[in-house]
Amino acid sequence: MGFRTFFSKIGIVVVLIIVFGISDAFAQSINSSLYQSLRFRFIGPGGNRVSAVTGEPGNPNVYYAGGASGGVWKSTDGGTHWKPIFDQEDAQSIGTITVDPNHHHTIWVGTGETFIRSNVSIGDGIYKSVDGGRTWKHMGLEKSGRIGHVIVDPRNLNIVYASVMGNDYGP
Repeated sequence: MGFRTFFSKIGIVVVLIIVFGISDAFAQSINSSLYQSLRFRFIGPGGNRVSAVTGEPGNPNVYYAGGASGGVWKSTDGGTHWKPIFDQEDAQSIGTITVDPNHHHTIWVGTGETFIRSNVSIGDGIYKSVDGGRTWKHMGLEKSGRIGHVIVDPRNLNIVYASVMGNDYGP
């Protein structure tokens, strides 16, 4: 179920609760003491619009976020703290991040923001890290501008597909 579909269904349920007047009964059934210690907090890298996000399969503590114009950030504590891991690369506009499904320390980054806006930044291709983001190697597609998806073939990790502005580049 997609993000929009999920929240549109929640919206319908809320409207039904209000229309049918059962909101008071619902509110009384919630023990508010369970939620008193919860506080709102900012999550994600500061000062940037996130354009790509992914996590490490099987590890709920490791996440990667790509900024529309601010590189790649990594969290190893479930999103509480973030560290920039892509600052030394030429392109800082991120379109997609993919973690290799079989080797979780291998990360692919497609550069160039894919959400076209008046201030969109283009990228310079695709990058690969085999050490969890400590070092990066430029892998090609320099003139692609914007890479929206990177898919690692789970049967052959030497094959990677990239979707570039609606064009597919692959074997």
